[in-house]
Parts: sequence; structure tokens; C-alpha cells
Amino acid sequence: MSNISGIVKSARKIMRQDIGTGSDELRILQLGWMLFLKIFSDKDKELELIQEGYKSPIPAELHWDQWAADDEGMTGDELLKFVDQKLFPTLSEIDLSTGNKRAVLVHEVFANNYNYMKSGIHLRQVINKLNEIDFNNSKDKQVFGQIYETFLSELQSAGTLGEFYTPRAITELLAELTDPKPGEKVLDPACGTGGYLTAALEHLKAKATTVAEHEAIQHDVMGWEYKPLPYLMANTNLILHNINLPNIRYGDSLSRPLTEYSQKDRVDVILANPPFGGVVSNNNENNFPQTYRTKESADLFLILMIHLLKKGGRAAIVLPDGSLTGDGVKQRIRQKLLEDCNLHTIIRLPNSVFQPYASVATNLLFFEKGKATKTVWYYQHKLPEGYKAYSKTKTIQLSEFDGVKKWWKKRQQGEQAWKVDIKTIKANGYNLDIKNPKQPEEEKQHTTAELLGMLHKSFAKGDTLLGHLRKELQ
Repeated sequence: MSNISGIVKSARKIMRQDIGTGSDELRILQLGWMLFLKIFSDKDKELELIQEGYKSPIPAELHWDQWAADDEGMTGDELLKFVDQKLFPTLSEIDLSTGNKRAVLVHEVFANNYNYMKSGIHLRQVINKLNEIDFNNSKDKQVFGQIYETFLSELQSAGTLGEFYTPRAITELLAELTDPKPGEKVLDPACGTGGYLTAALEHLKAKATTVAEHEAIQHDVMGWEYKPLPYLMANTNLILHNINLPNIRYGDSLSRPLTEYSQKDRVDVILANPPFGGVVSNNNENNFPQTYRTKESADLFLILMIHLLKKGGRAAIVLPDGSLTGDGVKQRIRQKLLEDCNLHTIIRLPNSVFQPYASVATNLLFFEKGKATKTVWYYQHKLPEGYKAYSKTKTIQLSEFDGVKKWWKKRQQGEQAWKVDIKTIKANGYNLDIKNPKQPEEEKQHTTAELLGMLHKSFAKGDTLLGHLRKELQ
């Protein structure tokens, strides 16, 4: 571990000196395409040997080992010119007519990315560092995969790409509690950098007992992503988890009319942290039935996910407090969720889990399609002892969920758990933002509606006092 960790540290140090890769985000993007090409090229060479008739979509002179593998090879301006004027333009215009899916992947990655480094000498130094890692050695690959995961978590504090990363503790918990089985199709329609996909892969790999089951995992775990940078990172992430051809579709999940999906598009399990707080682009809300049209992305994703589940299919997703309450379209969407699915559990998280990218309170929703909800169980996840909030150095850990896992199998009401029947929820306008009845008053987090009510009362009280004061002064 220390050897590879040292190599990576050195590569990052070199990139810090380059004016083109001055931020964490740009350094990981630079590493992203380089790693992608290095590992992809290696795999293609292997496929040409073991698969009869296989031809790599990458032209021979652009394979990593042709231009990058020799430590004494091209450097400086010559290398920079080659990468910027030959490598990127050729791979982004790659021939797609052969129907080779690996060609499509290369095209998507290179048509939407750049070489960010401005010094060919720095670029050569970073390439030489990467050449010290043997990605054909599964142990090296595994260790690098862990380091890459750490990079992705660092993006959360880099800001702009934080929205695409879900803390590992949450992706692993949701994979464990939904428990995908070999042969089931698993989808994340907003897959970001691939956190849920890798959690599902690892979960399924541990359960697979035959070669056929291991093979099936390659295409049974699916993601959709519409931004080029996380798309690149998710593919690299899956390749590091030994997936030869990641099943990730490049494009906006909300851009297809719901009516176009047929039974064969439906899946067994959905794990997702759909984008929230976003405004839907390109009038994509028109792809949804009139009664559910809204500009709020999280709400449309909820409708999409209900639609994409098979009967008996199950989902575990992250939603902000704002999606649990509100009237109009929001209320109708919640009603549909409760009527079409059994929303059996909501785990309420403290509002600093996604800091610093989002400080809103979030919830983990677990539901199964095909039966209406009769009772919703709530579980309040508390901050560890002595924490005021999660932070960059104190992130949420999987071990903190030991309590909820124990409770999951034998449910009882208590300090952290309570249940609410559907009649109460209906009578309350399908509001799902229900506070822990056992929580001390001073700890309670009020809903937006409660806060507005309190503010209103406060203003009214102020007006009354001003009225009395005026009378006394007259």
C-alpha cells in the first residue's frame, strides 16, 4: 500500500507544480483520463490475445505502450503537441460504425475531456510515475482502487464536483440493506462518480458462486450520468473494480418520455442519490405526466425511479427534507409513492452528512414497488458522541450504522425509532417530514412550515406590542 500511495503522492506533487492542474478537481480529471487510457489499453491488448477476431478500437500508435510506456520517450513540447493535437482529436472522433461498445466508451471519454497540463516535462514525469504501477497485478489495481476512492471523497470538499459523490458509508449501507442478488439488475440513474455502482458490485461479487454469475455482474450493474467529468470518473472507478466494459450510459436520465420505457427497461434494484435543489433543463418536465410536472429534479427522479422498478423491485435512495413535505405537485408525487410502493422505512440523517456541498437535512428512503404503504417506520441516525457536525476530517463511518442494522431485523419503537400509519400520513396531507416524538424539544429540528408559523406568531406579537406602545405614547 505504502509503495503505491507514495507513487500517487509524487504524481500529485508534480501536478501541483503545473499551472494547468492547480486545483484538486483538475488534478483528478487529469489523472482520470490518463488512468482510463492506460488501463483500457492494457485490457485491449489482453482481449486481442484471448478473444478471436477482437480488434482494439484505438489506433496502434495511440496505445499507451506506444507513446507513454518508454520513460525516455517523448517529452516537453513534442509530447504536449502529440497529446493535444493527435491523441485527443483522434480518440474523440473514433470510428463508431463498427458497433464496438468499447469504441463508444473511448469516444465519450475523449470527446468530453481535455489534457489540462501545460508543461510537457511535468506531463512526462506524471506518466512515468503511473508506469510504476502494474495495473495487470490485481493487488496493485485493488490498492489503487482504494486510493482513487479517497480522491473522489476529497472532491466533496473541492466544491464543484462534490454533488457527484455520496459518502462510502451510505453507499455500502444501502447496498447491504437492499441486498441485490446474483441475476438481479441494479440501476443508479444519477450515478455520479460510481459510488453506488461499486458498492453494488462488491456486494454481488461476495454472493456470486459461479463463473456465469461473476460474468453477469459486468452488465447487470448499470448507471446513467449526464455530465462528462463524473462519467469519466465513474468508468475509471468501475474499471479499477475489474469491470472490462462498464455499463454506464452517457446522457440525461430525465430526457426520455416515461411512456417510452417498456417492461424490459425495468430493474430489480435502484440505489441512488438523485440531484436535489436542481432545476430541470430543456423542458424535460414535459416528459412526465401533467400531474407530476415540476422543475425540481429530485421530485422528477422519484417519479422516474418508481416507474423504472419492476413489480416487487426495491429501492434505497437519498432525498432532502424538502421532498418529504410541501403541497401541490410535491404532495401528488408523495401520494403516488405511498400508493404504488410500500415505503417501509425512512432513516433520518443529520444535516451535515453532505457537507460542505450541501447542508440540508437528508433522508434514506427504502421502498418496494407493487404494494401500497400501510406503515412507515422512522429511524433517527444520531451524530457520534462529542460531534457537533460531520466535517472534512470527521466523515460519516459505516460502523455508526451498526445500531440501525441490528434494529432493521427486529423492529421496535424506542428513543430513535417510531412508526406512523398511513391514515395519519393521509390526514396530514401526505407529509412525511415527521419528527421523532421521543426527541427532547430543544433538539427538535423544525420543518419549514413550522418555522414560518413561528415567525408569523413572532411578527404578530411584535405588532401587538408596538400597538400598545403607540397607545401609551399618544
